[in-house]
Amino acid sequence: METTLTTQIQHSEKNRIEMVDFYNEATEDYEFWSKDFNMHFGYFIPFKTNPFKRDAMLNEMTNQAISRFNYKNNKTTLIDMGCGMGGSMRYAIKKYKNVTAFGVTLSDFQVKKGNKLLKGLKGTILKENYDNTSFKSNSFDTALAIESFCHSGHSKASLKEAFRVLKSGGKLVIADAFLKKDETELCLGSNYAYKKLCNHWSLERIETKDNMIKKLKEVGFKTIKFEDASFRVAPSVLHVPFAIIGFFLKNVFNGNGFKKESLHNLKGSFYALLSGLHMKSFGYYIISCSK
Repeated sequence: METTLTTQIQHSEKNRIEMVDFYNEATEDYEFWSKDFNMHFGYFIPFKTNPFKRDAMLNEMTNQAISRFNYKNNKTTLIDMGCGMGGSMRYAIKKYKNVTAFGVTLSDFQVKKGNKLLKGLKGTILKENYDNTSFKSNSFDTALAIESFCHSGHSKASLKEAFRVLKSGGKLVIADAFLKKDETELCLGSNYAYKKLCNHWSLERIETKDNMIKKLKEVGFKTIKFEDASFRVAPSVLHVPFAIIGFFLKNVFNGNGFKKESLHNLKGSFYALLSGLHMKSFGYYIISCSK
């Protein structure tokens, strides 16, 4: 038992180091994916968002997640747990003038570049682990995690920290991919895509939908709502092969080499697309719950 726990801790630490290296070196590549540095997939609404305009869908995903907070006109605070370059923070601050936002990331590059992009806005990015932040308990009205908790394997530690920093009645919104069945039940193809995806994007693991609901309840969250957004996300996922080809050709024509982290990013994107095709095994959900 002790040996197994030690192995798990070592694996988590190795994954954390790889993740930090990945984002320090590959974050800049995301500008090819999104001019606003949105480091997530998009949300498609027929007759509202253009499926051929990727940034419009990516910003709509942020809008969908933030709209679950039901912001009013009173002053409110937001913590983005795994904020990347602060794209979602910037969107929230600009749309809701009463919002003050803080973001946390372990990447030095994201902190430096993200804070430059936030200059003049009511937002700040700090270099901190979202599993153990320096914020006082009951500090925030709302907490956001768009495709970030997967790096910790959707761990209970991440959820506990979100619960701790939220005020009573505060709301957590998560947008991410989840398994529809246990890893041991995945077919050969979906298991292969899953392992490769985790490896190339430095994901601890992807939790199952049922286990995630159980964890949220155990931590203390109430009014838990899972919304299946898989078909809404699919059009943006289909942009992946074109983005990969475009990024590859751009680097070739410019005479630039490919960093190891950039190659991991490209391969991870491919396996994200491959995983998405296994709709019996994978799903994309927007989760909202309250403290």
